[in-house]
Amino acid sequence: MAEFDVAIIGAGAAGIGAAGQLMAAGKSVVVLEAGARIGGRAWTSSDWFGMPFDIGCAWLHAADRNPFFPEAQAAGWELYHHDMALDHLYFGARKATPDEMERLREAEAALEACLEAHDGPDDRLSSLIADCHCLRAHSTFSGPMDFGKDDDEISVEDYRAAADLEPNYFTKQGFGALVAHWAGDLPVRLNHAVRRVDWSGSGVEVSGDWGWLRARACICTASPAVLAFDEIRFTPTLPEDQVEALFDLPMGLLTKIPLQISGTRLGLSPFDDLLIERHARHDIFFLSFPFDMDLMVGFVGGDFAWELEAAGEAAAVDFATNRLAEIFGSDMRRHVSGGRMTDWSSDRWVRGAYAVARPGKAAARERAGRSVGDRVFFAGEHLAGPLKQTCAGARLSGEDVAGQVLAALG
Repeated sequence: MAEFDVAIIGAGAAGIGAAGQLMAAGKSVVVLEAGARIGGRAWTSSDWFGMPFDIGCAWLHAADRNPFFPEAQAAGWELYHHDMALDHLYFGARKATPDEMERLREAEAALEACLEAHDGPDDRLSSLIADCHCLRAHSTFSGPMDFGKDDDEISVEDYRAAADLEPNYFTKQGFGALVAHWAGDLPVRLNHAVRRVDWSGSGVEVSGDWGWLRARACICTASPAVLAFDEIRFTPTLPEDQVEALFDLPMGLLTKIPLQISGTRLGLSPFDDLLIERHARHDIFFLSFPFDMDLMVGFVGGDFAWELEAAGEAAAVDFATNRLAEIFGSDMRRHVSGGRMTDWSSDRWVRGAYAVARPGKAAARERAGRSVGDRVFFAGEHLAGPLKQTCAGARLSGEDVAGQVLAALG
């Protein structure tokens, strides 16, 4: 049996951030990761297209507050500022008129004004969008493409509390690769799924099929969906209001459908943003040819993302290809040499993209993040304050909780 000052569950940005802080303070640490790699939802792979592709998070949001940004600069990563302004909008196969594009910009300003003035109950975000007469296209960004949920499933207060994420950057080498580079030689044990946390004694005992170990304290960075599914059991059980909070933070979903397209750029420029609005929220957003690579990266979010991931990769690739063919002509199909689909909904140790508070439940984040017994602590993107749902927020959450652990350990 090994003994440590702190056992950390999860080697994503939150767990790695906490480990770095604790080790810098001279504490003995072990990081227990259920999967076969570090990084969590930050994952760059060259296996799909022979070039780095972020299967997980890709944008370095809030670069002026993002600790990864100066590290990317120091490492010589190639960076591109992406202003997120919509360049092309289609309603089905019809291109939006200049007047409709102007109305879209007005809709964004109207929603911001409504959020600022809102002093009513914590209702659904869709209630404000309806009141503002916003274009449905803007609500696509506000909900599925931004929060990973349809706007009728998002808490107004949770949405309002989110930070403005400008400036946003992409990195050619991949955000996941940057996270792995930053993690360095931290003491991570892969394929070590923690199934039980016993904090009934003076310290903490964590265990799984691999065995068990003891620590003076534990930091759990698992997603609320993993905890709600009882993948990790706590003894004694967590307080009832804390357990309820986990169920009030369901995971949203944002699915990527990258298409490899060669021999044409479809009249688009690298990093052009293209949104196609369709019936019943079957909308798709494309990031065009980032870094002039042969990729059109499609994104679908919210309920439709769950539906599409359930249908499978072939159906998703066909859907994305058909949408482009409707706009640019069926001849473009011969330029499509392959496509893939991310599938975070089926990842047992994540179960989605990021957490979203249900309408009326914005306070769930605070309840879910409470420590218990001064020896079990929680961190992650769902507990990252204004930078929730971001990799930077997850890291900062882990670093902040590491400070709390140091204070508790004395």
